[in-house]
Amino acid sequence: MYAIVESSGFQYSVSEGDIIQVPRVDADVGAAHELDKVLLVSGEDTPLVGKPYVEGASVKTKVINHSRHDKVLVFKFKRRVKYRKLRGHRQGFTELKIDKIVVS
Repeated sequence: MYAIVESSGFQYSVSEGDIIQVPRVDADVGAAHELDKVLLVSGEDTPLVGKPYVEGASVKTKVINHSRHDKVLVFKFKRRVKYRKLRGHRQGFTELKIDKIVVS
């Protein structure tokens, strides 16, 4: 069984036991977290497609880790005027382990 879920505007294809990285979620490490925006659920029989979300479906997850991605450098430059700016950015993310896909 697998599902397509939405979190912070991004869509993820998940099945039980998967580990996904989503944008930072306000939850403690080890806490349970629920993704309730399920777009599609597919199992042994015909898939359930939501309009836009599947009614009564959710994905139970557990927070594994909070971390940050590698640094992305942003360099701005204008020629002949000695204008240079170097900025760095590290996006935060949360690792979630998919425990169960629930369809009621």
